[in-house]
Amino acid sequence: MSETINNLGETGNFIHEAIKEDLGSHTENIITRFPPEPNGYLHIGHAKSVCLNFGLAQYYKGKCNLRFDDTNPAKEDVEYVNSIQEDIKWLGFDWEDRLFYASDYFERMYELAEGLIEDGYAFVCDMSAEEIKLSRGSLKEPGKESPYRNRSIEENLDLFRRMRKGEFADGEKTLRAKIDMSSPNINMRDPVIYRISHKSHHSTGDKWCIYPMYDYAHPVEDALEEITHSICTMEFEDHRPLYDWVVEHVRLKAKPRQIEFAKLNLTDTIMGKRYLRNLVENNLVDGWDDPRLCTISGIRRRGYTPESIRNFCAMVGVSKANSVVDIAQLEYCIREDLQPKVPVMHAVLEPIKLVITNYPENQSEELPIDNHPSGEMGERKVTFSRELYIEASDFMIEPPKKYFRLFVGNEVRLKGAYFVTCTGYDTDENGKVTTVYATYDPKTKNGLNFTERKVKGTIHWVDANTAKSVKVNLYENLVIPDENSETGYSLNPESLKTIEAFVEPKLIEAVAGDRFQFMRNGYFVADSKHSKEGAPVFNRIVSLKSSFKNNK
Repeated sequence: MSETINNLGETGNFIHEAIKEDLGSHTENIITRFPPEPNGYLHIGHAKSVCLNFGLAQYYKGKCNLRFDDTNPAKEDVEYVNSIQEDIKWLGFDWEDRLFYASDYFERMYELAEGLIEDGYAFVCDMSAEEIKLSRGSLKEPGKESPYRNRSIEENLDLFRRMRKGEFADGEKTLRAKIDMSSPNINMRDPVIYRISHKSHHSTGDKWCIYPMYDYAHPVEDALEEITHSICTMEFEDHRPLYDWVVEHVRLKAKPRQIEFAKLNLTDTIMGKRYLRNLVENNLVDGWDDPRLCTISGIRRRGYTPESIRNFCAMVGVSKANSVVDIAQLEYCIREDLQPKVPVMHAVLEPIKLVITNYPENQSEELPIDNHPSGEMGERKVTFSRELYIEASDFMIEPPKKYFRLFVGNEVRLKGAYFVTCTGYDTDENGKVTTVYATYDPKTKNGLNFTERKVKGTIHWVDANTAKSVKVNLYENLVIPDENSETGYSLNPESLKTIEAFVEPKLIEAVAGDRFQFMRNGYFVADSKHSKEGAPVFNRIVSLKSSFKNNK
């Protein structure tokens, strides 16, 4: 893991330059944080932030806190808190004893807000949310000051304390920072820093009915935890002046620095929590961990490894320029990670029967097959008999040029078994091939004598007498481009295809999380949600072919 983290945190990018500029040779004092809002499950974009924040801390032998920004009780839930912790641990990172919640600081935040009022930097406003919005002006026109902006400190303190006591309804009053309504940065035009919300909080219950806004809470939390570098995505760049204003004006000594980087976006993928939640709540997917989703729990269930995600984040790197990464790059990383690790097994996904007419009836034999091309995983025994299953695509009636698999008169190698020559086939009333016939050469057992004849095709198979039937889930992109949709995409009706496949008996022993390469068909994992003892359900992690070219 250290190699991956060092790649992500390698010297030369702008974040490292900023850290060195701020801390000089005392970089071991660095403290970062990962501050998720517990209003949904983490997705692949969050994984980059996790790797970056924890990776920088580990690279500099500093610390990284996990802090939940639980300031909006309307959308938060303990389920999300638990899932986020599980995801971070799965990625390979540890916050040790530094687990914090914004709600831990509610009392201190309130005291600091009173301090802003006492110092003349905040006031209680009676304007509605719509009125505040209209008064902010535009990029070309300055905003208009609230008629309540010049209330006395005593009146503001009294009203703010009454807000806390619950004397006012939701939206009736807010606490606003007193900054500059003519600022070219609209975020600095007297932003709201506290609002009233009579909703029960997942942690504090009904103790509070006023909650801090993110733009106030986040810098205060960072300062309270003495964070040195607050690493966030580029969407907060315009909010940095407000972050710095809060840090400068609250009565705290620590002065953290906010640095922004480009968030991770993937092609043909839904990333926003709001869209993901909509899919889950409307039962359009199989929960937050649906393998078609880009949530970390979905990716984990799909069969991706933490190493592959960390490698992907390191490969993408850190920059300020927003871009969209081809999902093929992510798929490349999981292939590279699994290729040397998992055994290669036989599974036929679109079966047709192959009958070897000159093989004795009622005879069966066991043949040894390597578990991996490297030869480092040992071997297993598979049964072979007169009737086998092969892939339907491994036979063609009228083959094109350079088709080297089965057609009448052609010879192929059955992986780990014999050479067979196609002699004929049967079709149903619709012309679909149902059975293929062949003869075998007994002298070619286990590939012996293959140098004497030119056989270009090798196909996999399973014994029809011992093969087991299993369910296999095949996935495509969850969304497809749609110019007529408001979002620019629509759900792909072909994103999930469940089939019945035949596999060698050993695969029936698979338990949730076991990964394999199904020869020529891709990498697969036993599903963690629907697999049962003796009846695994396999998810295709990724196909064997990649369109991504790694030029490193």
